[in-house]
Amino acid sequence: MRPALTHLALHVPDLEACIEFYERFCGMHVFHQRPGKGSRIVWMAEPGKEREFIFVIMPGGQARALAETDYSHFGFALGSREAVDEIAARARAAGCLIWEPREDEYPVGYYCGLRDPAGNYVEFSYGQPLGPGAEALPIP
Repeated sequence: MRPALTHLALHVPDLEACIEFYERFCGMHVFHQRPGKGSRIVWMAEPGKEREFIFVIMPGGQARALAETDYSHFGFALGSREAVDEIAARARAAGCLIWEPREDEYPVGYYCGLRDPAGNYVEFSYGQPLGPGAEALPIP
């Protein structure tokens, strides 16, 4: 059996703010929590993907200070350009939009970027050969 990527652990400065961000913008939910790190540790996932890939989020971390040109990010696929624009509008109003919606050459597609409360960048894209609708696209 080959290894399978199952989770990403994030040590964040404000646990509650990060939970709210990933619920609000990414549609994730807390499906497990336990005491730990002087507070609690939570597991978050997209609905129906709780056994595939999760974020483990725990308090006590330092905020990341990424440059606007640093493209390290978590990527979420959306079903349309309009959905990217809608996320961008909500993020703009919340003050966390870092990359305005833009189109880039295939396989990048149409995307925008947000900054989570811990300073991580989160991309929302449409037209990449990953996620919804990817079956019809060629693998780069």
